[in-house]
Amino acid sequence: MPMLRFRTEGYNGYSLQFSPFIESKISCATAANFGLVGNGRLFILNAGVGPNGVQIERIYDTKDGLFDCSWSEVNENQVVTACGDGSIMLWDTTLMDFPIKKWKEHQREVFSVHWNLIKKDSFVSGSWDSAIKLWRPEVSQSLSTFSEHTACIYSTIWSPHNPDIFGSASGDSTFKIWDVKVPRSAQTIRAHNSEILSLDWNKYQENVIVTGGSVDRMLKVWDLRFLDREITCLRGHRYAIRRVKCSPHDGNIIASASYDMTMRLWNTTLTDPLVEMHDAHTEFVLGVDFNLYIEGQISTCAWDEHVHIWNSDLLMKRTLPVT
Repeated sequence: MPMLRFRTEGYNGYSLQFSPFIESKISCATAANFGLVGNGRLFILNAGVGPNGVQIERIYDTKDGLFDCSWSEVNENQVVTACGDGSIMLWDTTLMDFPIKKWKEHQREVFSVHWNLIKKDSFVSGSWDSAIKLWRPEVSQSLSTFSEHTACIYSTIWSPHNPDIFGSASGDSTFKIWDVKVPRSAQTIRAHNSEILSLDWNKYQENVIVTGGSVDRMLKVWDLRFLDREITCLRGHRYAIRRVKCSPHDGNIIASASYDMTMRLWNTTLTDPLVEMHDAHTEFVLGVDFNLYIEGQISTCAWDEHVHIWNSDLLMKRTLPVT
C-alpha cells in the first residue's frame, strides 16, 4: 500500500489511535495554532477508502485544543478526548456535534487519556495540574485522584497485563507505577535527568516499560524488577521524544515520535537497533500508533497538519507459499 496522506487543515496533530475494533478507523486529536490558543478538532477517519484513500467519517469541534484521544474498549463508536481547558469529553461517532459526556475536574490542560485494556470499564487521565484521575463513563465524578507527581503529567498508560495497574510519566523526571486499589504509588523511578514526555508498556513482557526523554533525547527500556539502571538506552533522535509505542505484534519493536520531525522504529535485539526512519513530515511529529489488525501498518500525525498511514516493509508479515 502506498503511503496515504490526510490533511487536518487548520489544525495541528497531537495524538492518534487506531480503533481496537475496526482495522481502517483512526481517531486524531488536533489543536489550532499549535495548541497555544484556539479551538480543537477530533477527526474520525477511515483509511483505505474514498478517492484519496482516507475518508472523513466525523469531525467534532471543541472550544480548546485537543491533546490526546483514546478509543473505548467496550463500544466501537466511542472515543474519549483530553482538552486544553481541563475538560474530558466522551464522543459517540453515531451522533453529530456534541459529546455524550463531559467532565471538568482538572485545573489545567489534560494531556493524556487512556482506556483500561483489560477491565475495559474505566480510563485514566493525566494533567498539567500534576494530578491523575480515574474515571468510569457512567459516573459523573472521578473515582480516584492520584497526586504524587510534582510537575506536569504527560502520559498515563494502563498495563496490558494487569487490570489494576497503570504507569505515569511526568515533567519531574520520574515515572510511577500505580495500583488503583492503593492511594500511593507502588514504584517511583527517576528515569531521566529531564522531563519524561511519554511511556508505554511492552505488550509481551509485563515488567518492561519504555520511556522517552526530552532534553536527553533518549529512549530507555526498563525492567520493573531491576531498577538500578535501564536495560537498554536507544540514541538517535536529535530533539525531544514526544511519544513512544511498543508494537502489539513484536515485543522487540518500538516506535518513537519526535520534535526532530521523524518517527523511528527500533529493534532492541539488534546491535544497531535503529531499523527504520519515517521523515516525510515537515514539522514536529507528536502522534504514532500501530494498527492492531495489520502487522506493519503505522500511522503518524504532526504539526504540519498531516496524518500519514503506511505499511512498513520491514514489519509487514509475509506468508510464505506452501510448497
